[in-house]
Amino acid sequence: MWPDAHGDLARCPGRPPSLVSQRDTGGYRVRILLVASSGGHLAQLMPLRPWWQQHVRRWVTFDSVDARSVLADEDVLFGYSPTTRNVPNLLRNTVMARRVLRGFRPDLVLSTGAGIAVPYLWLAHRYGARTAYLEVVDRIDTATLTGRLVYPATDTFLAQWPEQERTYPGARLVGPVI
Repeated sequence: MWPDAHGDLARCPGRPPSLVSQRDTGGYRVRILLVASSGGHLAQLMPLRPWWQQHVRRWVTFDSVDARSVLADEDVLFGYSPTTRNVPNLLRNTVMARRVLRGFRPDLVLSTGAGIAVPYLWLAHRYGARTAYLEVVDRIDTATLTGRLVYPATDTFLAQWPEQERTYPGARLVGPVI
């Protein structure tokens, strides 16, 4: 177990969701692990740059041209893909998640999915880190498989559409990020 996220999870109107409060943290720099499949899932984290750029961060995604391009100057680790119904890669990513979480010790793990999110959010939840999941913008009125799997392990479940709030009771509506 490591230090908590030093504050409430709250939404600031007109700005990206503030998942860690900006109040004085006593000199402690918040550590964020951002986890997303490459492509559209990763693209949905990019508009949050003004928020995540101010924190110590590490990324986990898949090794692809788009991921290498948009994360060229970031601290990036590459997970195993494909993850869809691929048990060997789920196990590999679970082992990797355990190693990454114990080494980096994030205060918050934020993900937009897809399958790579599952081991990271569940293990982070188990280790006491704050967890947040942003449901994808293109699934409006039905739950994604990843959303259903990680919902119980998230401290904050963020919805981009009002219909997603109905699918996930207790979700916070933040509106479309892209």
